[in-house]
Amino acid sequence: MDVLVIGGTGLISTGIVRQLVAAGHGVTAYHRGETTTPLPDSVEHVYGDRTDYDVFETRMADIEVDCVIDMVCFRPADARSAIRAFEGRIEQFVLCSTESVHRRPFRSMPVTEDAPRRPPTTEYGADKARCEDLLGEAYEDGAFEATILRPWQTYGEGGSLLHTFGDGTYYIDRIRRGKPIVVHGDGSGVWGPCHRDDVARAFVNAVGNEQAFGEAYLVTSDDNMSWRRYHRRIADALDAPDPELVTIPTEVLRAVAPDRTDHLEDFLQYSAVFDNSKARRDLDFEYTIDWETGVRRTVDWLEERDRIRDSDEVEFDDRLIARWRDARDDFVASFEKGG
Repeated sequence: MDVLVIGGTGLISTGIVRQLVAAGHGVTAYHRGETTTPLPDSVEHVYGDRTDYDVFETRMADIEVDCVIDMVCFRPADARSAIRAFEGRIEQFVLCSTESVHRRPFRSMPVTEDAPRRPPTTEYGADKARCEDLLGEAYEDGAFEATILRPWQTYGEGGSLLHTFGDGTYYIDRIRRGKPIVVHGDGSGVWGPCHRDDVARAFVNAVGNEQAFGEAYLVTSDDNMSWRRYHRRIADALDAPDPELVTIPTEVLRAVAPDRTDHLEDFLQYSAVFDNSKARRDLDFEYTIDWETGVRRTVDWLEERDRIRDSDEVEFDDRLIARWRDARDDFVASFEKGG
């Protein structure tokens, strides 16, 4: 099939484009041309900003494809523009959504595709849920076949490793040098990263797959771990010392560092275990890249490009840890004095 990937140079989409080509599909990538990510020579490139809707829709009228994979449909206006551009012209539209459409905390786990979506915890999740609804309505109206995939936290070459304060690479340097690592909550929350190549395979296997028409799929990790294990397994993968983990209540972190912890409310603080059985059944989804291997590949990619920041340049973590320990010790001492 001829496939258009909107946003074809991102973390997941790079894997999708490469695997589509390997599977024999013709591929066009629509992107802004702002990255130097290498793609196979056979890929055709069309440059533009998909949020410039008039220009985007005009450009799309000149592109003949069978399937569209939209990796950067974030807002309802993006979805409406895509519907205008492709209704009646393509066979299938594949939307990259997110598990964040599901309301946290979850009523039960493992979470399945029919778990409650409303009201999503964050604006990001709410916007993605509305995009899903709009594409679903277009599917019901016969505009095209539609398939929705909901990844969780995806990592790999081209990205970094997530931690309590985001994805700053100074964290990798801290791990390697045995510096204390801040962990939100008590570190018992459950998390599960999935390498982009495993996630990408599900997207590729959805293309032209009649079983996937009109369906939504969770595409997440099968290896769920506590945050304590998460950091320790990274250290093991990098042959680093066993890290000293400093646990700080999430509400404290959000109060003292709101600009560094806005992702905690939805993305990190709640435990999550997802059920991938539907994607395994219909899309041959398989978790094949173990966490330690994926960590080494990601860090090697960053190191080859000199993108791992010296942690001595970021004083925040050490300053926070010192003040937290002082405050904790003062509290214990004052409580003991008071009897």
